[in-house]
Amino acid sequence: MIDRALRRRRQALFLFFFLPGISMSSWVTRTPDVRDQLGVSTGQMGLVLFGLSVGSMAGILCSGRLVSRFGTRPVIALGTSLIIVSMAVVGTGSAVSSAPTVAAGLCLFGAGMGSGEVAVNVDGADVERLTDSAVLPTLHGCFSLGTVLGGLTGMAATAADFPVGRHLAAVAAVSAGILVYALRSVPAGVGTSDTPGTTTAAATAGTAQNTRPVWKDRRLLLIGGIVLAMALAEGAANDWLPLLMVDGHGVDAALGSLVYVGFAAAMTLGRFSGTFFLNRFGRVAVVRASAVSGSIGLVLVIFSDSAVVAAAAVVFWGLGAALGFPVALSAAGDSGPDQTARVSLVATIGYVAFLVGPPALGFLGDHYGLRSAMLVVLVFVLAAIALASAADTRSSSVTRNAGPGGAAPDASQVTEEDAERPATK
Repeated sequence: MIDRALRRRRQALFLFFFLPGISMSSWVTRTPDVRDQLGVSTGQMGLVLFGLSVGSMAGILCSGRLVSRFGTRPVIALGTSLIIVSMAVVGTGSAVSSAPTVAAGLCLFGAGMGSGEVAVNVDGADVERLTDSAVLPTLHGCFSLGTVLGGLTGMAATAADFPVGRHLAAVAAVSAGILVYALRSVPAGVGTSDTPGTTTAAATAGTAQNTRPVWKDRRLLLIGGIVLAMALAEGAANDWLPLLMVDGHGVDAALGSLVYVGFAAAMTLGRFSGTFFLNRFGRVAVVRASAVSGSIGLVLVIFSDSAVVAAAAVVFWGLGAALGFPVALSAAGDSGPDQTARVSLVATIGYVAFLVGPPALGFLGDHYGLRSAMLVVLVFVLAAIALASAADTRSSSVTRNAGPGGAAPDASQVTEEDAERPATK
């Protein structure tokens, strides 16, 4: 039975995933309008998005150290506050047709996402440990739910020619209320290097293997490769899908936003149903099936000349991108000792791909078209099919669950029954 404080904490994390989803989709669905108001080309829009990359890298590079020193709560508060401020700045920049102001707002947004979301994922991984259940897929589902609601609102605002500045100011106001309400339910001290329970039982064994830096763990780096591919697939759609449909398939801006909402809805469906499939089939099968689905969607969007086929294909793209990120984070937490460092490393890789990769696609899109630029995403998603087996961290989970002072069995001692048991609780 989950106690009341833990239930409130989990609900608060739902909101902290939901909030950036609304904010991001509100910006994304208005990108055609923002581009027109700024009077820039696709390549110049990539330069504007470079502000997102700069802020993202700053937030991501600081996030792990900030969480280790101060815990997840203040880092979540800081990151969320930056996202709120960024919406107001981007809206103002769009209203006055100032590309530097929009770039500055996106820089703030990237810093907030890069720092705050790593902290939320670390806190979510801790809730998984305490509840002994898969929580991260549902948490990431709340992000996708936020993108759906924000996307629908953005689509309606686009169709009604509602000013971008007023739209994003309203989003900032709603987000501020969510922050004030939810932050009080997040406990202090989670994720710090001296927090009890943030390291595993195996971490106390004192072996040389357990004390080596986590970035030297080959399996963890392979898990990071899965996250990189699937986060890039998600981030590319979040940044470019409306423009991809407008410029690459000739639809109008409102319909381009509707296609993006379809992608976000597929992501939401995939994440909220993820726990069922993880319990039934295990992590490896789910990651591999996700990569195959994402590849199918990307192939159809890139190579089909039919706007209808491309619009329908984003459902496969969305379902494919839905579970790779959260499942890999769960696998990272189970892959060995020092859960905070492991989740932070893999989350950092994911957010680099999610926030920094898509702006680079804009430069390719300016020279070769956005449809051709998505070939880069397709190559990474295809690679995730081969990397999927790295998500099987059963042996590490067995080690973690060993009794105090007890040695966990090696791979040769795992029974056939254990081998067939799904890795996610």
